[in-house]
Amino acid sequence: MTYANISGWGKCLPPAVLTNDDLATFLDTSDEWITSRTGMKERRISHVNVSELAAVACQRALAAAGKTVADVDLIVFGSTTFDEICPNAASNVQRILGANNAACMDVSTACTGGMYSLTVANSMIRSGVVSSALVIGAECISPIMDWTNRDVAVLFGDGAAALYLESADEQTGVLAESLGCYGEARDILSVQGWGMKYANQQKYFGESNWAFLGQEIFKKAVSGMAQACDKVLEKSEISADEIDLVVPHQANLRIIDTLVKKLKMDKDSVFVNIEKYGNMSAATILVALVEAVEEGKVKSGDMILMPAFGGGLTWSAHLIKWGIRTDAISQSDAELPECEHSGLTLVKSIINNKC
Repeated sequence: MTYANISGWGKCLPPAVLTNDDLATFLDTSDEWITSRTGMKERRISHVNVSELAAVACQRALAAAGKTVADVDLIVFGSTTFDEICPNAASNVQRILGANNAACMDVSTACTGGMYSLTVANSMIRSGVVSSALVIGAECISPIMDWTNRDVAVLFGDGAAALYLESADEQTGVLAESLGCYGEARDILSVQGWGMKYANQQKYFGESNWAFLGQEIFKKAVSGMAQACDKVLEKSEISADEIDLVVPHQANLRIIDTLVKKLKMDKDSVFVNIEKYGNMSAATILVALVEAVEEGKVKSGDMILMPAFGGGLTWSAHLIKWGIRTDAISQSDAELPECEHSGLTLVKSIINNKC
């Protein structure tokens, strides 16, 4: 039987930081208010488009795997903030990398985008369609953020991560997954003014209005991720106490804590980095996985549970068995163009350009 081993990993975080205190300079909020409600302290603001973030993350993932662009059969790009809808953003990553042998596709399921992309790539490798793939989760949310809306402006940030998958005989990579969606509740988390539905409507020109019903999202998020985790554990015939590490979507610390209690898992086994980056939507869970590997939290053969939820309201959980190697084979020298501005300066520029 063929499996899809994760042999490379990389992330790309924009250098410009936007702190809670920065947000308090133009919103009615404070560091204490944001931290106590979300667990977030800061987030990143990108000075480049999402494909550039993704390409750097991919170069770092390839280096970690000891591979070149010629080894890539497929690029699956999960995001909500693609540079363009047509042509697709994955093709732009292919062009930047020079990965001319790779098929390219975009996946749009909001915050679960990176994980749904992992399912696509894993399935195509295991079925023999391709032998390798780059899986991307990346977002540049800041340009379309409603920076006047405290409920959402404090939550989101920009970033990217990528995984390199390749066919393997040993049982590694994704062992089980569960995907779903509460379509009837899709309107409780939506961005109005963004998409063809709003074409030629002057009131939305250059603007977006976020619908975000926090309490309802909280309930659906916990419910969806919990049932997805239960299904994955049942499919794989393992118990919760056999999980070595939980890497959940980092949308809100309260959601993470509630989910862990519901699953009756040890809080010490949960990886959390929400305080540094906030919610990077499709990038969030993959960035967290990459950091867990880099920080030595992932060991050879570890069982890793990765629950997520996003707009739609989509939900998922993946059970991954990590392979033998936890160290990068080499390091990439790929870097973003230099950024001369602070996160606050970049955000103020976005706000001014919308006026």
